[in-house]
Amino acid sequence: MATTNHENYQYPLDETWNTQDIIIVTDFYQKIEAANESSVPTADLIKAYRAFKTVVPAKSQEKQLGRAFEAASGYSIYHTMQAATATNKQRFQFRG
Repeated sequence: MATTNHENYQYPLDETWNTQDIIIVTDFYQKIEAANESSVPTADLIKAYRAFKTVVPAKSQEKQLGRAFEAASGYSIYHTMQAATATNKQRFQFRG
């Protein structure tokens, strides 16, 4: 797996992805960070997750990337998205 720097850690990426795929996944990771650090429009986060799933359709790979992302950043994709899809607020901030 290749990685991209973000502040003090690196994003987990798949070296077989093309540039567009990397942009989609990186955008999703950034929205997860925003949801955990401040807030993000809920619709934008859900839209970014749907785009992420076009690049990472397999649950097994999603879980693998999620574990690597959480180990690097401290943010859980699973718990963040679970709370985001359950909210009816226009802006979302994860309070795990």
